[in-house]
Amino acid sequence: MAYVDGFVAAVPTANKEKYIEHAKLSAVVFKEHGALSITESWGESVPDGEQTSFLKAVQCQDNETVVFSSVVWPSKAAREAGWAAIMTDPRMQPEQNPMPFDGKRLIYGGFEVILEA
Repeated sequence: MAYVDGFVAAVPTANKEKYIEHAKLSAVVFKEHGALSITESWGESVPDGEQTSFLKAVQCQDNETVVFSSVVWPSKAAREAGWAAIMTDPRMQPEQNPMPFDGKRLIYGGFEVILEA
């Protein structure tokens, strides 16, 4: 069964095009290292909850937009090998492909797929 990485971040709205360029290069690298698919989503209808929400989770400011991303891998083992390669790939180094957002507020996790419909 596949394995999925999920990411949520707050990106300065003014950096939307920079984020898209960052994501395009990152997608090439991820796919070269085994990812099956990458989805990048720009928040449009993201409500602020009373106790929890995407906005609260990443401390989104008024001048920022929440992004939701996912990377599908063939397996957890493929994901672990892929990430090891990605972290040493020169194209993913900050000098080459800087994150156009505050990475300290990025939330992420790896998930075992339990249902596909």
